[in-house]
Amino acid sequence: MTPKLLRFSQRYQAALRKHVVASPRANLPDAERLGRQAVVFGLEALGLARIHDQAMATLPLPHAKDGRSKQTDAFFARAVAPIERTHYRAEEASAPVLEIRKTLRQRTRDLATSNRRLERGIVHRKALEKTLKRNGDHYIQLLKESRKLQLRLRHLTHQVLSAQEKERGKVSSELHNEIGQILVGINVRLTTLRKVATVDSKSLKRQIATTQRLVDHSTDAMHRFASEFGKRDGS
Repeated sequence: MTPKLLRFSQRYQAALRKHVVASPRANLPDAERLGRQAVVFGLEALGLARIHDQAMATLPLPHAKDGRSKQTDAFFARAVAPIERTHYRAEEASAPVLEIRKTLRQRTRDLATSNRRLERGIVHRKALEKTLKRNGDHYIQLLKESRKLQLRLRHLTHQVLSAQEKERGKVSSELHNEIGQILVGINVRLTTLRKVATVDSKSLKRQIATTQRLVDHSTDAMHRFASEFGKRDGS
């Protein structure tokens, strides 16, 4: 027991003795003051009851014969009343506090749940960003390859057109040469026809037939040229 509690116990014994032996009613306010001091010291009702029992043991006979006498009970009841009132007020005051604590606990649980959801959302968002970045890089690569293929196709198309132009030029040159030769032959035949027209009719017929064949060759060459170009354009 601390020195303060020891002195308090001694005062309690003296006040209880005075209450029982001298003037019971006059000393009840002392019990009240002692109870308020007990509250200051932080004594609980059980601690004050122990001090009361120790004080009862120091009472002279026959007062100590029955520890539950009306005088001692009244003194203890008066002394313990401030402690009980303090507890009652504490309980009243603690009710809102308990409600606040309950609300805080619920909010803490809600906050923890929200944090878990937020963490899951962050993880999902990071995974989505990673996937989008990966897909984006893939799309960029595909776009680059597509552009390369377009350039390659454009180059090949240019080469094909150039080859076609060269081929047309070659065919045209060949046709020009062939038709030119045929036309020269026709011209020669016609000159011959003019010379033999008045001399030999049989020879004239032969020359005319030969000239007709040259004209037919020229027509066939034109048809072959058209057919050759049609095949190339269709391919």
